[in-house]
Amino acid sequence: MIPRTAPSGAAGALAAALSAEYAAIWAYGPIGVRLTDAARTAARAAEAAHRARRDALVLQLSSGGGQVPADRAGYALPYPVTDRASAVKLAIEIEERTAGFWRAALPQTTGADRNRALAALTDCALRATRWRRTAGVTPLTVPFPGRPA
Repeated sequence: MIPRTAPSGAAGALAAALSAEYAAIWAYGPIGVRLTDAARTAARAAEAAHRARRDALVLQLSSGGGQVPADRAGYALPYPVTDRASAVKLAIEIEERTAGFWRAALPQTTGADRNRALAALTDCALRATRWRRTAGVTPLTVPFPGRPA
């Protein structure tokens, strides 16, 4: 699914975050088809947020002369998504993993890039919290979003 480590340097950290965004977008396909009503709406909104981040990163990396990593045709899910419970569980995991890449970008970036990384980390952490609430998981929050358990 999403790689667990990010390369060093601002461009490398942003490229790794872009790869995580690609994977998050892909994962919301199998997630969304197993959800209904408000949860499906939340999944669509989450996918749209990841698409917006992806688009901004592609523009930023390509206009800055950096290398834009290619998206894959597909990604391996960590487990089958067969029902609502597994879909919500995967949504939590996707947001936590993506947050990890944005967290890793913080010490590698400065200025506007750092602000964007912090905003992305915060967005992922908030979505993970909302998914935990949907799943009935406690605690709802984690002490350090994006940090491996």
